[in-house]
Amino acid sequence: MPKTVRDVPPPLELLCLNALWSIGEGNVSEVQKIVARTRPLAYTTIMTVLDRLVRKGKLARRKGGRAFLYAPQLSRDAVRHTAVRELLECLFDGSEQELILFLRGAAPQAEPVMSIPSEETAIDTVLL
Repeated sequence: MPKTVRDVPPPLELLCLNALWSIGEGNVSEVQKIVARTRPLAYTTIMTVLDRLVRKGKLARRKGGRAFLYAPQLSRDAVRHTAVRELLECLFDGSEQELILFLRGAAPQAEPVMSIPSEETAIDTVLL
């Protein structure tokens, strides 16, 4: 089965994109320093993630001296919009109203999968 490009990048790719959104354009070392604030990762790991984002068309890469410079090809808002749309479609049947109700805490509560039996209906475990 061929791999498909997800519209919403996975967490590690999002970390690198967030770093680049904050600086506009940067090399692997600059991205690594920003990502290291929350998640210390090897230089080669960051380089692999950035190259993967280039292949997916989410980053542009150009030669800057001896290093490659990477720049986002999509805005943070575009990714947010896509993520919210995916969330709506997958978890709220495409209903913005259902999402809003859920966020306000007004969504109907789901029935518990397993309820705790009361004393009247509890099984006497002494006999087991």
